[in-house]
Amino acid sequence: MYNLLSVFWKYNLPRWFILIADMLICAFSLTLAFFLRFNLTAIPAHELKTFPVAYSIVLSIRLAGFLFSRTYKGVVRYTGSKDSIRILITILSGSILLLFINLATRILIGKYYIPHSVLIIDALCTLFIMICSRLAVKAIYFENKNPQKEKTSILIYGAGESGIITKRTLDRDASVKYKVVGFIDDDFRKKGRSLEGTFIYPPGMLQELVKENEVSTLVVSMMRPSPEKLGELMNHCLSLKVRVLRVPPTNQWINGSFSFNQLKAIPIEQLLERDPIKLDEAGIRLQLKGKIVLVTGASGSIGGELVKQILDYDARKVILLDQAETPMYEIGQVLSAQYDPEKFEIVLGDVRNEKRMDHLFRSLKPQIVYHAAAYKHVPLIENNPSEAILTNVMGTKVMADLSLKYQVEKFVLVSTDKAVNPTSVMGASKRIAEIYVQAKVGIGITRFITTRFGNVLGSNGSVIPVFRKQIESGGPVTITHKDITRYFMTIPEACQLVLEAGLMGNGGEIFVFDMGKQVRIVDLALKMIQLSGLTEGKDIQIVYSGLRPGEKLYEELLADHENTLPTHHPKILIGKVKNYPSNYVDSEISKLISLFQTQDNTAIVHQMKLLVPEFKSNNSIYERLDIAPK
Repeated sequence: MYNLLSVFWKYNLPRWFILIADMLICAFSLTLAFFLRFNLTAIPAHELKTFPVAYSIVLSIRLAGFLFSRTYKGVVRYTGSKDSIRILITILSGSILLLFINLATRILIGKYYIPHSVLIIDALCTLFIMICSRLAVKAIYFENKNPQKEKTSILIYGAGESGIITKRTLDRDASVKYKVVGFIDDDFRKKGRSLEGTFIYPPGMLQELVKENEVSTLVVSMMRPSPEKLGELMNHCLSLKVRVLRVPPTNQWINGSFSFNQLKAIPIEQLLERDPIKLDEAGIRLQLKGKIVLVTGASGSIGGELVKQILDYDARKVILLDQAETPMYEIGQVLSAQYDPEKFEIVLGDVRNEKRMDHLFRSLKPQIVYHAAAYKHVPLIENNPSEAILTNVMGTKVMADLSLKYQVEKFVLVSTDKAVNPTSVMGASKRIAEIYVQAKVGIGITRFITTRFGNVLGSNGSVIPVFRKQIESGGPVTITHKDITRYFMTIPEACQLVLEAGLMGNGGEIFVFDMGKQVRIVDLALKMIQLSGLTEGKDIQIVYSGLRPGEKLYEELLADHENTLPTHHPKILIGKVKNYPSNYVDSEISKLISLFQTQDNTAIVHQMKLLVPEFKSNNSIYERLDIAPK
């Protein structure tokens, strides 16, 4: 049977065949209309006499209508709403014309060839049979295409307009065999109702529906689900071993149409997002509008996003500073396509080069500085402390000193949670940068502000891109320790809070961001493996490599002896930290920087520990250099 059907569906029916079939439907409908008009009894003899003329007129009008509208040229098995509308217009137009012809014969020869009631019944029957026959062919085609494959049960989360479009897409897509067994929707007013023959269920029935229907996939078809709700849904589905796909935003649909191939797995970044941050946008705009703003480290994840957000707040000009040539060229290309090239200027340069930076400040006259340039990779910096001193410490010193010299209004240092009770050279170098910036408060008009936050989702070299590459290459996924945890924040969220902190800072503050809950890295890896449709231990392995030198099991945002003060923003706190005299800081940091010439890592780290006694290295090379806190 299947072989016969496969041969039948392999070729499109000839157009003349469809036209003949439609004419036969019209003849049958007209006959049926006469019988219905006379209550399925014998048709009166005087009506039978007019049959030849009546059939000739009706079928001629129908044939002319079909030829004009070309209803017979559509591929029947792909009949859609537009085809049905074309048939509707053609039949109704023909029936209206037949009514006028009927009236004309009444006036001219004094009799009707066809009763009006028969014409009305005929129109309804023709419409019904023509459309239903096409839809029946379509249904049989999709039901019998690839019958050897079992249909995969699927649920759609969201019973709105997007959900309906998703269902229709799955129903018509010939390359997949998905059967939509239900909608899930949070609106309890929709409970028990149906959309296009498919029932709507509350979220509480998800587990029951999955088990009863052997659901393997859930499609999230909500345009803006809250991050919290999406996270809960994902965790529930992963525990049920149900794959979750997401309908992309409408602006990403191809030519305004949605296809099955556009369904994508939900990236792990979305599961770690939080509700949107409420910013003092008016205040930030007032601070940045018309200003010349310098962003160091502009080719990095944070620096690049800061540049875009500052441009959106109508800064007069944004100066992008970085020494990375290719990334700077690339970000220049991106910005040129989105913003007026007069609004930004790209400067290749090294924050450690004081003469180059002096020329930049003197010629371009920045009024606000966001200092994001830094070395950040813990294991790499652990083995190269002299470079950390040059970039993270001396680079910050150069930029802070020049900000004072050229009377910059605000200097915002982008720091890290690794500066709290540091166990790595990188963290200690950032803490020293914080100490230097704080020591400059009150010396000139420049207000020095520090912002401190944890890991940024998707940033260059962060754990998520590394895991993604490992999964794509078949594994293994490497984790340093099964209990290691980290704070996470999205790049836009981090930059928004940096701008907000820069607005509220009066000088000397270390602003600490609410990073939410710490995330176990192993849980992150397991979710990424599951989201990829793989099984840990079967398709891909997780390997524990051991903590690297300088690496912590967990991160802190405040040292043990520090406390916080609230601000008007619930996600931003002020950390109360130890202040150091400016003369002492200048002297000790100068000694530290001078040690670069020696390339003596032990001497460099020892001097760092003198400045930051809480720096307790877990690197066996530097452990013996620990300094007792004063």
